[in-house]
Amino acid sequence: MNVTSKGRYAIQVMLDLAQHVDEGFISLKTIADRQGYSMKYLEMIVGSLKKANLVLSSRGKEGGYKLLKAPEEYSVGEILRSTEDNLAPVSCIKAGGVSCEHASACLAIPMWKELDDITNAYLDTVTLQDLISGEKWK
Repeated sequence: MNVTSKGRYAIQVMLDLAQHVDEGFISLKTIADRQGYSMKYLEMIVGSLKKANLVLSSRGKEGGYKLLKAPEEYSVGEILRSTEDNLAPVSCIKAGGVSCEHASACLAIPMWKELDDITNAYLDTVTLQDLISGEKWK
């Protein structure tokens, strides 16, 4: 599994929104300034997050983005899957299935599939709140 900058930035955007949840809608410029990211790149990322129904957006002077749910209700897995094409450890595993012309003869496929399942299951246990508090790893 190789999480791209798009996935890493998506997590950081969601963490920023979670840490400032009581401030209402937060402008993309504010997030970009706090995180040191390009506004243009963040526009693409929040577009994916919005499409996946992970954030709510509002236009206008007081507009911006905010979480739809509480931070403990968002898993890192769902955030990454909203922005990454594939989280699998190898390219022949996609969206939980096998996509390879050699799959019937490949003895390693069950191992790769199980690793993919374990990785996704783990990422689904980690929430934004876990990352904010850090308690899960103490």
